[in-house]
Amino acid sequence: MENQKIWLSSPHMGGSEQQFVQEAFDANWVAPLGPNVNGLEQDLEKYLGNQSHVGALSSGTAAIHLGLILLGVQAGDEVLCQSMTFSASANPILYLGAIPVFIDSETETWNLCPVALEEAIIDRIANGKKPKAIIAVHLYGVPYQIEAIRAVADKYGIPILEDSAEALGSSYKGQKCGTFGDIGVLSFNGNKIITTSGGGAIVTPTKALKDKAVFFATQSRDDAPHYQHSAIGYNYRMSNICAGIGRGQMEVLDDHVDLRRKMNAFYVDLFKDINGVTVFTVPNEDYFANYWLSAIVVNPELSKGINRESLRLAFEAENIECRPLWKPMHLQPIFEQYPYYGNKVSETLFENGLCLPSGSNLTDEERERIAKVVRRVLG
Repeated sequence: MENQKIWLSSPHMGGSEQQFVQEAFDANWVAPLGPNVNGLEQDLEKYLGNQSHVGALSSGTAAIHLGLILLGVQAGDEVLCQSMTFSASANPILYLGAIPVFIDSETETWNLCPVALEEAIIDRIANGKKPKAIIAVHLYGVPYQIEAIRAVADKYGIPILEDSAEALGSSYKGQKCGTFGDIGVLSFNGNKIITTSGGGAIVTPTKALKDKAVFFATQSRDDAPHYQHSAIGYNYRMSNICAGIGRGQMEVLDDHVDLRRKMNAFYVDLFKDINGVTVFTVPNEDYFANYWLSAIVVNPELSKGINRESLRLAFEAENIECRPLWKPMHLQPIFEQYPYYGNKVSETLFENGLCLPSGSNLTDEERERIAKVVRRVLG
């Protein structure tokens, strides 16, 4: 009998989601807006703290799009964006007719390099174009260098859009990710720490900004008895059904974070005596990562010639899903013509890095299957 597939990161229900969804059906609240939407926003605001204001949306991508609009990005503006990320971080820049400028990673957190960031800002200003915003990402749930990036942003007066899509539950010096930027973004896609089946949220420091985002997300309908629109709007609001799933998921969020962190610890122990493999972990105790995905870097010079791809294929042969790290945006066909600043940190990570099964619902039996492949290939 063929082994059942071990997924990279599959949804993990807590049990009470159906109750919230059933309440929505019973009340006939099956459209956008409703008690579950309000409840999920309040749950998130309480969880994030820092006087956050949260608007529940149809996706994290929608949140990035609206976040850029709130920061005043328009056609022709330049937006600095972490290169090593999922394409949804960068796509909304093009939605607005703006120009992405990609920035390399640093080696400690794999996130936005503050040195390359400042070099890019200085060069863009010298070329007569001060960037309008910075998109910084918490890759795989590991916070970026919060203080260093904020220092550069403040020095040049450029706001930060904090892409915390992968980092709900992560924190830096006790403060939750999603609350460090001028605007924050969360994602509840099916593979994230918690899910609403799809969905996301925008996090703002004031209620006025949240209200503005929600206005745009509901087709920018003016306050009138008829349908009147004086601004371009979007159909970006979360449904009451999806929000019900999210409310149930919020009840198990901390448990899911704990289980993902235990998966990371499992990999640290699994690879501790194997030469040439490094497990991605936080640089110091100031960082608390949810380890949404656990990742490794393989150095074939130290691992008997085994590289990232041969290890991935060995897992695939055993029906175990693994995936290379995000391919940097500046190497993607859709973005390769845009400016890029940095060295080859993100490129090297992509060539040698592998994401491993990280779900909060993995079993001991599945962990043993993973370990057997590692011992056979690298032992």
